[in-house]
Amino acid sequence: MVVGCCIIKIRAEWVNSLKDKRMELRRIVDRTKNKFNISIAEVGSNDNHRVIELGFACVTNDAAVADSIIENVTDFIEKITDGEVFDIEREIL
Repeated sequence: MVVGCCIIKIRAEWVNSLKDKRMELRRIVDRTKNKFNISIAEVGSNDNHRVIELGFACVTNDAAVADSIIENVTDFIEKITDGEVFDIEREIL
């Protein structure tokens, strides 16, 4: 069993409140969950309304497949958000 984990940080300068951040976060999480079979949630920067920090994980039987899934998910998130992705941390276990 191989587990692929990733944390992606997005800078959202147009967000003016935690309510706006929650709306953008929910949109990203829902669209990503619907497209890919992964677990995804906000994992940090809860008090900073201009930074969205998402963590996601996938389970598979091959490290190359896990790496491919992580690459596809990060590309998808970059395309659907108006924010700037400024940090991506990956780990294959």
